[in-house]
Amino acid sequence: MTETTATAPLICLASASPRRSALLQQIGIAHCVAPGDIDEAERPGEAPRDYVLRLARTKAEAMAMDPAAGGLPVLGADTAVILDGVILGKPVDAADARRMLSLLAGRQHEVLSAVALACRNRCEARLSVSQVRFAALSAADMDRYVSSGEPFGKAGGYAIQGLAAAFVEHLAGSYSGVMGLPLYETSLLLAGAGIAAQSARQL
Repeated sequence: MTETTATAPLICLASASPRRSALLQQIGIAHCVAPGDIDEAERPGEAPRDYVLRLARTKAEAMAMDPAAGGLPVLGADTAVILDGVILGKPVDAADARRMLSLLAGRQHEVLSAVALACRNRCEARLSVSQVRFAALSAADMDRYVSSGEPFGKAGGYAIQGLAAAFVEHLAGSYSGVMGLPLYETSLLLAGAGIAAQSARQL
């Protein structure tokens, strides 16, 4: 378990993503980090929305039973990029990253970001849905981006908060959700559990 602030953590984040941790800090939620290890395979016939909600809940519930969470409420999240009803996962290599970029180029896709909070033997979840349209990309654009290394470890092979921001022609929805943690939905879950953000001075 890793603590991210000098103040006592309010929750445990069940994710190794530095982006999710930074987003929680942005809204004043002191937290520790204790990523779990779950099976993220899709189930036959599972709809993308059901998939991301299931994974977010599973991550939160699994870590809530782990001593590493220290008995704190546990926040789990999952994000998926959807094109033509198909989930684009994390690229396995450079060729796969380029393939994903070529599919997304010049088109609109959907980003689903689910967040779940396991607290007091309950697990509540919410879903954020965003629409993102990429500009047309040249072969050189895609080659440069893949060479940067940024696509790896990212759903859909891109990071909206990084170099790929230059590819986004239009966004309708949640910027933080596309990053990986929808802050509006997260705040609603935390407020419902009586967890209030700390002031910047406290942090």
